[in-house]
Amino acid sequence: MTLPRHQEPIVAIATAPGRGAVGIVRVSGRGLQALTQALCGKGLTPREATYTGFLDAHGTAIDHGLALYFPSPHSFTGEDVLELQAHGGPVVLQLLLARCLEAAAQALPGGQATLAHLRLALPGEFSERAFLNDKIDLVQAEAIADLIDASTEAAARSASRSLSGAFSHEIHQLRDALIHLRMLVEATLDFPEEEIDFLRQSDAQGQLARLQDGVTAVLAKARQGALLREGIKVVIAGQPNAGKSSLLNALAGAELAIVTAVPGTTRDKVQQTIQIEGVPLHVIDTAGLRDSDDEVEKIGIERAWHAIAEADAVLFLHDLTRAHAAEYRAADDAIASVMRQKLPQHISVLDIWNKADAAPAAAPLQGVVLSAKTGAGLDALRHQLLRLAGWQPGAEGVFAARARHVEALRHVQSHLNRAALHLTQQAQALDVLAEELRLAQNAVNAITGEFSSDDLLGVIFSSFCIGK
Repeated sequence: MTLPRHQEPIVAIATAPGRGAVGIVRVSGRGLQALTQALCGKGLTPREATYTGFLDAHGTAIDHGLALYFPSPHSFTGEDVLELQAHGGPVVLQLLLARCLEAAAQALPGGQATLAHLRLALPGEFSERAFLNDKIDLVQAEAIADLIDASTEAAARSASRSLSGAFSHEIHQLRDALIHLRMLVEATLDFPEEEIDFLRQSDAQGQLARLQDGVTAVLAKARQGALLREGIKVVIAGQPNAGKSSLLNALAGAELAIVTAVPGTTRDKVQQTIQIEGVPLHVIDTAGLRDSDDEVEKIGIERAWHAIAEADAVLFLHDLTRAHAAEYRAADDAIASVMRQKLPQHISVLDIWNKADAAPAAAPLQGVVLSAKTGAGLDALRHQLLRLAGWQPGAEGVFAARARHVEALRHVQSHLNRAALHLTQQAQALDVLAEELRLAQNAVNAITGEFSSDDLLGVIFSSFCIGK
């Protein structure tokens, strides 16, 4: 759906705030030739970089740089696009931005009335125009933001695959197969008197089975892609002086948290994002869990429990040097009991036995035995964390995906499973079969934006940078 604002030309600074060697001011709209003439003093050859002065209202150069003009429809947005590449000083770019607005508001020789409505772009509006003008689909638009926000090399590569259309291609294949199967079912419904059994002769059951396998394969890749984008939240919890801060420092490879022998040193959460095989892990060190009369420490403990409740995985840290002390074990058992009561079943709790360097050899324990001080056992912990996250090492062709993509594919899977049940029943179930296939196709189309609400588009593009 095109809104009135989509007809208005837009302008924005397209480079990050601050100083840099080069800064870009980007304009998109229809009929930008008059604006080009006013800013550069001449027309520009399409898709050719031209070194020129950028002129103010009196014809004096604000700066000199490269100007590029991309006429519609051969541009990123599908509209006319003008890019001014100047020196990357904030003042220079603001002057160019103001000049664009000023020139558009003036009566320009040969200009169009729409230029008078040139305005500052909203966040993500250039990418939104590209989507609305069928230059990219919604998955590719989201991949632009994911590529910019990528926190690991693997996440950047997966976003690049989505931007190049790898994810969209697989979704389109599922959609085309769904459309073909729907056509067969609708034909059977429309011509029930025909002797030909369209569904049996066309192997509808086999087609549906292949569709289910295809969705399962794409869903597995999407889950991996969502994991690369989002990562998982891992909370380190346990009694005071179990070595939680030391473990955070060891995993991060830096002295992030203060480590002392004084119980209760950590009063608040300390968070660091690390990566293991390209998967981002947001590791949170928390205050030691115990009964305390100290008001500040009590607040820290309350925040610790809150972080535990929001975690994807909890590392329950135990002190091997105190493992045989009855009082210590009783306190550990009490914490474990609270975790079982408070935590949802989907939150994994992994027992970690720390200080192996200082503890005598003990009987085999459930969980991971390590030493945050020497680093022994850290590799085993990293592998366990990847397992908890659901990461499959060596996964090929992973593309960037978001939670909404995974959820949509789950809906597709659910509708296809119900369709398979109806396909094995009598003819009176064909109406329901056709409806399940229609709902499955709607869920597929929502991924690429061929069937999306305006609210969804607003949420997606509002999270983009201005100028993108």
